[in-house]
Amino acid sequence: MKELKPIGVISTPFKTKKDIPCQGYKSKKTGTIAVFKKYTQGLKDIEGFSYIWILYLFHKAEKYKPLVKAFLDTKLHGLFATRYFNRPNPIGMSLVKLIKRKKNILTIGEVDVLDKTPLLDIKPYVPKFDYRKNAKIGWLRGKL
Repeated sequence: MKELKPIGVISTPFKTKKDIPCQGYKSKKTGTIAVFKKYTQGLKDIEGFSYIWILYLFHKAEKYKPLVKAFLDTKLHGLFATRYFNRPNPIGMSLVKLIKRKKNILTIGEVDVLDKTPLLDIKPYVPKFDYRKNAKIGWLRGKL
């Protein structure tokens, strides 16, 4: 198995987990992603996208539990039916607004990530690929 290595660092105003909004679409905050210079060429043409998926390491995660209480409910749910951060492989993902790029620095909006989070990958958001009409949302139904 290939080892995952950060490709950059995400900087945000959120210094503690309790400061982070529950989802990025609720956030008015901006942040930056400093992609390590050796990966700068991989950012070519990213400016043409208004949103990007960022995958990152939940670097402050602790031991995972198979059942967790999610922020929108008081009942226990299976970890994999939530976006809870304490996971066997502590990988997070967020959809963020791409505001601008200057060389290897991306300015992002609608951010919901802890400051100094290691970035694992970036992928463009493509509505035709990423949106599914009539998708079921399980236990979240009626809570959003």
